[in-house]
Amino acid sequence: MSQAQAIPGGGVAPAEREEAQAAAKAAPRADPAPLGLAGFALTTLLLSVINAGFVKESSLALVIGCALAYGGLGQIIAGLWEFRNGNTFGATAFSSYGGFWLSFAVFVIVFAGKDAGPEVGWYLLAWGFFTFYMWIATLKHAWPVMVTFLLLWVTFVLLAVGAFGGDAPGAGLTQIGGYVGLLTAIAAWYASAQNVINEAWGNILPH
Repeated sequence: MSQAQAIPGGGVAPAEREEAQAAAKAAPRADPAPLGLAGFALTTLLLSVINAGFVKESSLALVIGCALAYGGLGQIIAGLWEFRNGNTFGATAFSSYGGFWLSFAVFVIVFAGKDAGPEVGWYLLAWGFFTFYMWIATLKHAWPVMVTFLLLWVTFVLLAVGAFGGDAPGAGLTQIGGYVGLLTAIAAWYASAQNVINEAWGNILPH
């Protein structure tokens, strides 16, 4: 009996098992980054149009739904996939920002109709700190990702300072943060589209 044959009562022979493992490692895997970036971009856009004052704050319910499903769960799935791919940056970024959107949804639900005080500012400032050191890492990545993290860092800082100052959506630094947030969403969408379109058509979008 050859090594590639099944062993009666013992399952698959070692040689066949090693071949199967090698084939699994060599099989191409889809890139989870476009999914994570798209989930982040869409949810950021929805929240930013409120912060910028383009729509009423009562539209926040739509943001919560997207934050739970797409920005939250979608990014966490992408992050877990990046762990499997051995991409430390992608795993950390997508899992963390997926957690951000889930925590944001819970935060809004718990504090609905209540004044959270300066806690909102500290919450946003902490995420700004995280985003800043992630941005430093992006200096070794493609420029769309670097621009996305730079704009996101600025967005968090503006929203944090606006929260400390009591600026409502559509006013003061919160409104400016909403504008920068819209630019952040556009940059993230470009980074996502670049991966998807270039895979299909070749390198037609600069990166």
